[in-house]
Amino acid sequence: MATLERIRSKSVLLIVVIGVALLAFIVGDAITNSRNLFGDHTTVAKIGGEKIDYTDYIQKREELNNRYEQARRQNPAQAANFDTQILSQAALDELVGERLLDKAADDAGIQTSGEQLRFFVMDNPINPDFQILLQQLNASGLSVSTPQQAYEVIFNPKRNGFTDAQMAPLQKAWVAMEEETKKLIRRQQYQRLLYGTVKANDLDKKALYNDYVATSNVDVAFHPYGQLDPAKYAVSDAEISQAYNEVKGMFKVDELTKDVKFIAVNVTPSIPDREDARMLAVRVVESLRDSAGQLGKDIKKEGVVSTHKTLRAKDLPYGAVKDYVLSASADSVKVVSENIKGFTVVKMGRRTTAIDSIQLNIVQVVGDRLPSKVLASLNSGLPVDSVGKTFGVDSVMAQPAQWIPLFTAQGRTNALESSQLDTLLKAGGRYITLMESPQGAVLAQVAKKNAPVDIYEYDEVTYDLKPSSKTINDERAKLSKFLEENATAKDFVANAAKAGYSVQDFSLTASSAAVPRVAGMNSYYPDSRQVVRWVMIDAKPGEVSHIYESKDALTPALYAVAVTSEYDDYVPVSNGNVSTFVSDRARKSKAGDELVKQYQPKSASMESVAQAMEAEAVNNPTFRFGRNAQVRDAAVMGKIAGSKPGKVVVVKGDNGVYAYKVASQATENFPYSEQQYEQQYYQLVNPNMGEMLKGTNKYVNNIYKFEAGD
Repeated sequence: MATLERIRSKSVLLIVVIGVALLAFIVGDAITNSRNLFGDHTTVAKIGGEKIDYTDYIQKREELNNRYEQARRQNPAQAANFDTQILSQAALDELVGERLLDKAADDAGIQTSGEQLRFFVMDNPINPDFQILLQQLNASGLSVSTPQQAYEVIFNPKRNGFTDAQMAPLQKAWVAMEEETKKLIRRQQYQRLLYGTVKANDLDKKALYNDYVATSNVDVAFHPYGQLDPAKYAVSDAEISQAYNEVKGMFKVDELTKDVKFIAVNVTPSIPDREDARMLAVRVVESLRDSAGQLGKDIKKEGVVSTHKTLRAKDLPYGAVKDYVLSASADSVKVVSENIKGFTVVKMGRRTTAIDSIQLNIVQVVGDRLPSKVLASLNSGLPVDSVGKTFGVDSVMAQPAQWIPLFTAQGRTNALESSQLDTLLKAGGRYITLMESPQGAVLAQVAKKNAPVDIYEYDEVTYDLKPSSKTINDERAKLSKFLEENATAKDFVANAAKAGYSVQDFSLTASSAAVPRVAGMNSYYPDSRQVVRWVMIDAKPGEVSHIYESKDALTPALYAVAVTSEYDDYVPVSNGNVSTFVSDRARKSKAGDELVKQYQPKSASMESVAQAMEAEAVNNPTFRFGRNAQVRDAAVMGKIAGSKPGKVVVVKGDNGVYAYKVASQATENFPYSEQQYEQQYYQLVNPNMGEMLKGTNKYVNNIYKFEAGD
């Protein structure tokens, strides 16, 4: 059902709001030669009369790339976990959404007022480009943090020590930012208007209220279908077709879709590869134990990495490394871990003690003469928080009680040089000149210091085991032989398991970012975008691809794919997931008809029917339509709500047979609130703005005609 739900709910017009921490795109090759084969040589996508030109697409990709670079610098770990394959389609989705919003705002005659522009630029900036302007200004040595300060510097350059020529590029950037902000404001206004069109009328609100206040006291028993025997409840092609037509709307697609069978071979190190790694670990240990104690160049060429570490005891990594470092003698060497992922060797160094943090009073002084006067006054007893008043806040800035970390979880810091630390510690509580230049000096005094802690120095040598070229080539040769012998989709599917390959089913479109690892999940096989390109541009039903490769050094993979069908309106019954779903639906319907006959009540006793169903009759004293836990089948809920008291009724549902008896009905006395039922109606409708903007316009996605591949 996950795959069916993905097919049904797939929207090619999602308004993609991409968080800064998740944005990246590596600009690929220019337009491929294949683009000249198509009619719209520069149209990446179109919907109705709106076209997305290749130049706009490239500009959007670069915009996303710039945001990603910013995010990567701010949070490298988070950005590193993001799959950049999705960003090509993300850029296009964003462009399509923007284009449709802009056209809709134009058609509605929406304009941006000067008051609105000022508010969303100066008081509440909504354009991310403003942050780029701030960064550029701060990089120029200006301390700017608000829109007002930025505007003052950019448009009054001489008053701030700049020339008009220096600020001209930033002035242009500001004007461009304002123009883009106007678009953002218009889009926001139209979105509010569009969502505002989804309103309940008086009948809608009253119907929701009536459904809530109308209650039934009802006993319900449920017998689930469970695993139905296909032989006992055999379904014909006609019954499957009927079941398909009943729910055909679930399988509508918005663009050309191709069903494929996909093989992914994740190449792992072989037994010889692991033996080579074991021998390499022996060589590493021997190299570290010799008189030089260094790794040879031949070892480093094989990918062995040595890192010198200086860590506090509490920062040592848990596990084998920590256990060894805490007990090892100086210069001893040991392989502390060795497995399918590689090995780790540790060479122990010195074990010492050191202060890991220090609290300083810091005073910054401007000029070449004043520092000595300030230093003398401080050492004569002038409180640090009084130097500003004594010498002037424009010339002296005090930062009392600043903790300076000398060690962190990553090791020794560069906060203070060894000579600076030694001088501070030997000063006996007096202020010293920590740094000085003709422009001024930094004075410092030790206020507090932590007690010394144990410090461990060691070399950690690691090797990430990867498949050798021979291992990869052997797997490639095996897959190549399989493809040669199974050149049609039919043979590909029939013989994959016998050849030791697992085949996955996917439905791919031009909007597929890559081949997903699991149907319906946003996790993709590395470098599999090239596979989707072949499927959508070159492949015809029945054809089998050549081998595609992900050349990640540690986890290389080989891919092959066969196309089984294609369609651009509804997913056909031939689709494996659809066939399974509608066959199961038809089988349940047939079983339901039989069980309803079997459990027809012979009396008005609910207990006897429940006993025959091998179920328990559960009483629900306040049964409401759409608001109960015992019955989740909408059709059955409707029947219960519309039934008169006194009669035992047996009906079939989607997942089992229900028996129920309404004992009584009532109308509860709740106050009617128009606002409450207006909100409930909106939640039930749950409007999709992308689909509302799209309307009945057909979406054509040509992105893979412009993407390099194959």
